[in-house]
Amino acid sequence: MQTRRIGDAVVGAVGLGAMPLSVEGRPDEDRAFATLHAALDAGVTLIDTADAYYAQADGVGHNEALVAKALAAHDRGGDVLVATKGGHLRPDGGWTVDGSPEHLRRACEASLARLGVEAIGLYQFHRPDPAVPYAESLGALSELLSEGKIRMAGVSNVGPGLIRMAHDILGENLVSVQNQFSPDFRSSEPELRLCDELGLAFLPWSPLGGMSRAGDLGSAHTAFARVAEEHGVSPQRVCLAWMLAKSPYVVPIPGASRPETVRDSAAAADLVLADEEIAALDAA
Repeated sequence: MQTRRIGDAVVGAVGLGAMPLSVEGRPDEDRAFATLHAALDAGVTLIDTADAYYAQADGVGHNEALVAKALAAHDRGGDVLVATKGGHLRPDGGWTVDGSPEHLRRACEASLARLGVEAIGLYQFHRPDPAVPYAESLGALSELLSEGKIRMAGVSNVGPGLIRMAHDILGENLVSVQNQFSPDFRSSEPELRLCDELGLAFLPWSPLGGMSRAGDLGSAHTAFARVAEEHGVSPQRVCLAWMLAKSPYVVPIPGASRPETVRDSAAAADLVLADEEIAALDAA
């Protein structure tokens, strides 16, 4: 698989979003392990998780623990950059935020324990908290960096102004921005362009449209289906290849809950689209 850079780490150009392995409708542990191991076998070396990826209120950190256990059981598990996040909570199955420095510190320390590492490779502030000044939340990340509890920092679900603030406060320790981006959701183009300008990795979440819509990508966006037919591949693979062609800083993190799905996504790193195909998809 071709590679991309996130800070000082070199990773496969397509990562894996591990959320579907832990939330509602998740597969059993055997299939979850098979999916994670298929990703590693296909060259994936970035796995994105979060403490808030779980199904029941008492399951905080389920996804982190699952990822750690699966990596420990694979001979290439040590080659993976695990990116986790803090700042979201899921009481009663809903999504809330807590960006207080106190919470982020507690969340990071709990993630360290679940992942079984001395320092988290990439720790991302999951979503801004309207009740907490963003600079205070970023200050917590800065302290965690200084203490060696995280190696690199990222932000998620943010606009250009907050990205610039994070860049000013964290400097070269800020390495990534994770925002929603897909054929359905293209409003993060300004953030993608800013990442190009600042040299930050841009990690599109739900790049295929999300867990409930990924399978319908080709029927919902016929331009992707047409290009897929020309290449004899899936519309989902075309979608990820299109994103990779947008910028050398893009590292999509499609979710998966089956080995065959993750293998198809990983193959997008080797799919080369013609300029006219990229233009047609941009305009679709």
